[in-house]
Amino acid sequence: MPEFRCGLVIGKFAPLHRGHLHLLNHALARCERLSVWVYSRPDFPEMPSPLRRGWLRELYPGRLFPGLDLLPDAPNPPPNDEPDAVHRAYVHSVLRGWRVFPDAVFTSEAYGDALAAELGAAHVCVDRARQAVPISGSALRADVHAHRAFLDPVVYAHFVRRVNILGAESTGKSTLTRALGEALGTAWVREYGRDVYEREGGQLGPAHFLEIARGHRALEDEAARAPGVHRWVFCDTDAATTRMWSYLLTGTAPPELHALADECRARYAHTFLCGTDLPHEQDGWRANTEVRAVQQALIRQDLDTRGVAYTALQGSVAQRVAQVRAALGAP
Repeated sequence: MPEFRCGLVIGKFAPLHRGHLHLLNHALARCERLSVWVYSRPDFPEMPSPLRRGWLRELYPGRLFPGLDLLPDAPNPPPNDEPDAVHRAYVHSVLRGWRVFPDAVFTSEAYGDALAAELGAAHVCVDRARQAVPISGSALRADVHAHRAFLDPVVYAHFVRRVNILGAESTGKSTLTRALGEALGTAWVREYGRDVYEREGGQLGPAHFLEIARGHRALEDEAARAPGVHRWVFCDTDAATTRMWSYLLTGTAPPELHALADECRARYAHTFLCGTDLPHEQDGWRANTEVRAVQQALIRQDLDTRGVAYTALQGSVAQRVAQVRAALGAP
């Protein structure tokens, strides 16, 4: 039988880290129901409250944690730097309006005693000294990548930036994508279109190109949550290039493929275009050097038409890795 009928946890959760999870798990174990309120003013533009609630929803899905209630945003919260007494009165007023009456408040903060007293509840202080999980939200915001071990992969994926490696056939983009992942100690994503192309013996229709774009996007999302990912995911090709190939080989492209291609402009933090200065290699699937030049021109035209900034790469694989490092400001 749970010790408390209704518990309350309030926090910025910016970002949601393992210290928060430690607190929430402790509260869930002792409460019949637990109300969780994501609360900050100003909010965090790079991780707004709906996103932070989304992290909680994903890590504590309702089917597994039916006793956890995520409270909505409340109107006109006081600024974070207002006195604690102002925040206590505000919390009390809003909870009363929501008909939320906790009999226990769970915190890891000094304000917990006074807030619990304001609400007529017990205060349960969990890991106040940060010994179980030695991290804070402010430390993570100062350098999220250095402290990524304190974040669940669901949360850290939000801070991972996708880097797009483009180029026509036989421009070395697949080799470079892998080399960048290995050189910078992070995840990389292969060209999913090659998998489908070889599976179908080169006989592709418009639906196959939509499958390629969806599959490649899923691989990127998977890589952003992969163990060992750090700061970037290097991606071989994108949906815009897949749309180009759909037109080249079938004369059309499905509307959803157009939509996925249009999203590429905001999806990638950096775009690099591999040059055609490498020797053309024929592997049995590729066209000739003249066709490669046409493909490269079409990719350039698409990037310029969509207003996508990109960095052109030349030279050997090692030279291109160095050029990417410099553009990203990577050590």
